[in-house]
Amino acid sequence: MSSIKILRRLLLCSSLLLYLSSCGTREGRFRLEGRLLNINQGQCYLYSPDNILQGIDTIKIEGGRFAHEIDCEGKGTLMLVFPNFSEQPIFAESGTTATVKADASHMKEMTVQGNDDNKLMTQFRQQTAEMSPPDVAKAAEDFINDHPKSLVSVFLLSKYFLQTPNPDFDKAAQLVDKLHKSQPNIPWLNRFIQSVDGMRDTQSGRFMPSFTASDIHGRRIDNGLLKGKPAVVYVWSTWNYDSQDTQRRLRRLQKDHPGQFAVLGISIDASRKECSDYLRRDSLPWPVVCEERMFESQLYRTFGMQKASDNILFDKSGRIEARGLSTSELQKELEKLLK
Repeated sequence: MSSIKILRRLLLCSSLLLYLSSCGTREGRFRLEGRLLNINQGQCYLYSPDNILQGIDTIKIEGGRFAHEIDCEGKGTLMLVFPNFSEQPIFAESGTTATVKADASHMKEMTVQGNDDNKLMTQFRQQTAEMSPPDVAKAAEDFINDHPKSLVSVFLLSKYFLQTPNPDFDKAAQLVDKLHKSQPNIPWLNRFIQSVDGMRDTQSGRFMPSFTASDIHGRRIDNGLLKGKPAVVYVWSTWNYDSQDTQRRLRRLQKDHPGQFAVLGISIDASRKECSDYLRRDSLPWPVVCEERMFESQLYRTFGMQKASDNILFDKSGRIEARGLSTSELQKELEKLLK
């Protein structure tokens, strides 16, 4: 073959590669790329609160970079869990690529670029970085009213109006209704409609809801398990650090106060086997329920839970003392009841 023909073929291949790269991610797929400073190797986790991704994906970081693709029809929300266990929402859209840039020592300065929703989320984080919590909540409300068709609004609704110790249910219901009218086919929003009612029934001062379930060993349990002494119902998973920290703290408290309070764990792992394997390494003296439905778990909904590390504290009569506490707050309030 002549050198001219070889050169022509090389030019043709180069043009084809350039064309394919310009087309971006193909339809029906979403690509996530990342460039991380001060993290050379490690792994991230990816899950979806609105079920566009089934289960948990593990993403390897090599040389401070990662890339991962998923099937994606339409739009949806993903949560990226970093090696330091901080989480970042990623808004997926068919045929697009999102790029994460972050410094492990300054995660607040992270940016996510790609489609419009990721750009809007980055702008919101940057604008509210120095605000007080009440001001951030007000900014979130303004954003929701201004962008009722954005997936970012759904995330902000969850974070600032539902995942709080004392939600304003009237405000939450109003915002849920507004977003649902603009985005009627978002599964996460449909769940919010049910969650607001569930949370009303499990707010402070109300009594424990009735329930029946089977624990990880197939044993039948019900709300009688938690009555007659202070009790904690908490949400956890094998991939969420905050929930595991709560679990460890509760186990230490059980050793210090044997038999003085009851505990029930709700696992939102997608695999009962993974949950069981974890518990074999880290046995617990209380029942754990894993329905393999993640955020669609019936028990999760019964208690009006809203996040991967949620909890409710009951007094010995079954009345709700508090919900959505941090690990340290939960320990402090539980120790008060034990006294």
